[in-house]
Amino acid sequence: MATEAVSLMDIDGDGGGDIDGDHGRPPKSDRGKGAAAVSGAPPDGKATPWVEKYRPQSLADVAAHRDIVDTIDRLTNENRLPHLLLYGPPGTGKTSTILAVARKLYGAQYHNMILELNASDDRGIDVVRQQIQDFASTQSFSFGAKSSVKLVLLDEADAMTKDAQFALRRVIEKYTKHTRFALICNHVNKIIPALQSRCTRFRFAPLDRIHVADRLKHVIAAEGLDVTGSGLEALVRLSNGDMRKALNILQSTHMASQQITDEAVYLCTGNPLPKDIEQISYWLLNESFATSLKRIADMKTRKGLALLDIVREVTMFVFKIKMPSDVRVQLINDLADIEYRLSFGCNDKLQLGSLIASFTHARAALVAAVK
Repeated sequence: MATEAVSLMDIDGDGGGDIDGDHGRPPKSDRGKGAAAVSGAPPDGKATPWVEKYRPQSLADVAAHRDIVDTIDRLTNENRLPHLLLYGPPGTGKTSTILAVARKLYGAQYHNMILELNASDDRGIDVVRQQIQDFASTQSFSFGAKSSVKLVLLDEADAMTKDAQFALRRVIEKYTKHTRFALICNHVNKIIPALQSRCTRFRFAPLDRIHVADRLKHVIAAEGLDVTGSGLEALVRLSNGDMRKALNILQSTHMASQQITDEAVYLCTGNPLPKDIEQISYWLLNESFATSLKRIADMKTRKGLALLDIVREVTMFVFKIKMPSDVRVQLINDLADIEYRLSFGCNDKLQLGSLIASFTHARAALVAAVK
């Protein structure tokens, strides 16, 4: 009997496998994080962020990217799940998709079967060589789970050092038999080509407006909120395809105002109102340099607007108005330079002068074109 017990505990030949011991599980400091991250039932209480409260619990709940989700679902059903590399902008459903896959694969046993590491964890070369390798090298026997293949989830993998990524190459190859790796990142160019070639890549694009609106309507109905049509449109517009951002804006606006209108949304986020952008654009296109400078500076101070937001919104306004293509091209180029300089923290007053000067040049070009 003693011999039989030893053979069960060392079934994969390298001293790694165990039935229910701690060796095949993440360290105690990481167990709570993994379980909390994929918890099936959202925490109760009004203080719960809606991003977590309404996180999709299954693949069917994922708001968009049905082609990608259906492909991963089919691979999961056929027990042919490859190593995955999911990349794209924030708030597009990458982490939610993988967590839904983990719930489907492991059911109540997911806390034993996944190792989740994100940017808040130390993920240098030592972690790859010890923690990830220890977890990947052991074969777990979870009799309640549908699959004995374990999952290592590396969220924000583009923040990993190059040395750690090179060390991860061999770990992925060596333990493919009973471990799958899922890498999630925003910038795929920061993942070394050797890792990219070992994974099946899926790009999560920003969500369509209709998908964002549908999911917001679901949350609005569940929370019993008073949201006007213009308020919903403002939420969708400001989210820019980021579902997490849309939910955060919705919750913040709800805390500040009982009725969620477009004005309440813009005031809560500090973004300039569309009517303010129209007014600023009118001044830029019609008023003298000194008048435009004084009025825009006054509005900035009075409403607490950021010049960077004004430049971005005015740029979108320029796309809509009619003007000769050569004038539009030069104006857009000038606005892009101003936005670039502002992102480096240049002086706001100087850049506001540059903005007005760009429109003054454009007006002169328009007058010359008419003559």
